[in-house]
Amino acid sequence: MDPTTTTQHSSLPTNRSVPQNQPSQQQVAEQLEPIDDIVDYVQTYARQNPGTAALWCFGIGFIVGWKLKPW
Repeated sequence: MDPTTTTQHSSLPTNRSVPQNQPSQQQVAEQLEPIDDIVDYVQTYARQNPGTAALWCFGIGFIVGWKLKPW
């Protein structure tokens, strides 16, 4: 057998159950903030399209007021 074609195996033990370069579930959960992301998105959209945002607010308010029927 040619020594250049053989593969050498490392004598260091490998731990395949816990990767070292990936964050833990707790760290990922602390980074995710879906409510804050949605609020930021809506605020950015409303700043870029104020007329459309105002119509959405009016429409939602009209439907909610109609369903509540306070009179």
